[in-house]
Amino acid sequence: MLGENLQIHKGNLPIEKIHNAWYEKYKNFNYGAFITFVGIVRDENNIEGLSFDIYEPILKSWFDSWQEKAQKQNAIVFMAHSLGDVLNHESSYIAGVCSPKRRISLELIDDFVEDFKANAPIWKYDILNGKREYAKDRSQKINGAGILL
Repeated sequence: MLGENLQIHKGNLPIEKIHNAWYEKYKNFNYGAFITFVGIVRDENNIEGLSFDIYEPILKSWFDSWQEKAQKQNAIVFMAHSLGDVLNHESSYIAGVCSPKRRISLELIDDFVEDFKANAPIWKYDILNGKREYAKDRSQKINGAGILL
């Protein structure tokens, strides 16, 4: 775990625990909006689940830049992601935003999740027959990085 607002958990996420802790932390900060997005592993292409590798130093830097963007709008972003295996129908990702007004939170959560998918240093593997296979066809190159094979 990197901190309260940026968390890494081994295996599937305890969504209710994470969500409720953030809610309890921020409910008295006088924000008018508290919005979360939860990612759930889909049962598709005969996979048993997904597995994730994370490069924490770049993730922290990427996340810190989002905190700065959010702070300019008097908002806060937070997220948790899984490291390792997450089976179908379990959660691997939760992100959230608190802000004074709902429009700010709605726009920030959309931009944050889309940028996360494109630029966060998290590599995804399919779990097939109990083995990890790199999901190259569903992966994106991180800006400034070489290709991961």
